[in-house]
Amino acid sequence: MPDLKGRVALVTGASQGIGRACALALAEAGATVAAAARNRDNLQAVVDEVTRAGGTAEAFPMDVASDEQIKAASKSALDKFGKVDILVNNAGIARDQLLMRMKRSDWDAVLATNLTAAYLTTQQVLGGMMRQRWGRIINITSVVGQMGQAGQANYAASKSGLIGLTMALARELGSRNVTVNAVAPGFIETPMIAGLPAQHKENLLKLVPLGRLGTDQEVAHAVRFLASDEASYITGHVLNVNGGMLMG
Repeated sequence: MPDLKGRVALVTGASQGIGRACALALAEAGATVAAAARNRDNLQAVVDEVTRAGGTAEAFPMDVASDEQIKAASKSALDKFGKVDILVNNAGIARDQLLMRMKRSDWDAVLATNLTAAYLTTQQVLGGMMRQRWGRIINITSVVGQMGQAGQANYAASKSGLIGLTMALARELGSRNVTVNAVAPGFIETPMIAGLPAQHKENLLKLVPLGRLGTDQEVAHAVRFLASDEASYITGHVLNVNGGMLMG
């Protein structure tokens, strides 16, 4: 397991799913975790889970749709821990609809939460990473951002945008020893997937050579690797965690 002792990780969308798994995995490797999300109760439950396992974490309530909350929560984390070494931009939403019926508000909400929030949160912690000449920025994108999906034009655009942001920042920050990478999950076992009709789920699995859904822990392990010194010569990369659904 990578050693992240002495590192501080800020994880957005940490109250559930992949964000929760990332918080737990990073803490297990020794990182102090600043867990950020909207749902205070769920967020505190994750912090308590980390603490029971012997790790260190603190909750920083934050709605990434709010510029002011991003700034305030990021400042609170920096004030509390003195630095942020690792940023995991994970917070995201989906509001699916065919484009011809999609409301402008649903387009704007998805782009604001999934893409603009990553830009804003990165800005808040970037100065410290550059000064200390060490940092890890990891953006959680999606296979949908790589190959598209009917009914998810807003989601696909936001996740594709994260890939472009990742590569641009990798070029900007490489000279300061700050790496910027993305993790692109495929079909991951979530309550939303679990609630799909059996036939629909079966059709999805036909697209996956490994023949199964992924787990949030498998995504978190990829994030933990990219956050470590073991990945020190990897930047501008999109690490696919999709069971072979998309190759190349």
